[in-house]
Amino acid sequence: MDDTVDHTLDTSGLFCPEPVMMLHNAVRDLASGSLLRVIATDPSTQRDIPKFCAFLGHELVAANQDGDRFCYLIRKG
Repeated sequence: MDDTVDHTLDTSGLFCPEPVMMLHNAVRDLASGSLLRVIATDPSTQRDIPKFCAFLGHELVAANQDGDRFCYLIRKG
């Protein structure tokens, strides 16, 4: 599996529902199989982003937290 990130979306400082709305727009513009890194500071993304991926058929490759920052790797389905 190629883990080269194709695009990074930084939603730092934004709160629900903005990070997921921006994620939806970013994923729409990517080719199938592309890898997107999402950086967020809103703790609700820990719930919202996995649900977003499951609902729309994208793969949540990784999710981690570093202090108050959350980082997600999403492969477009």
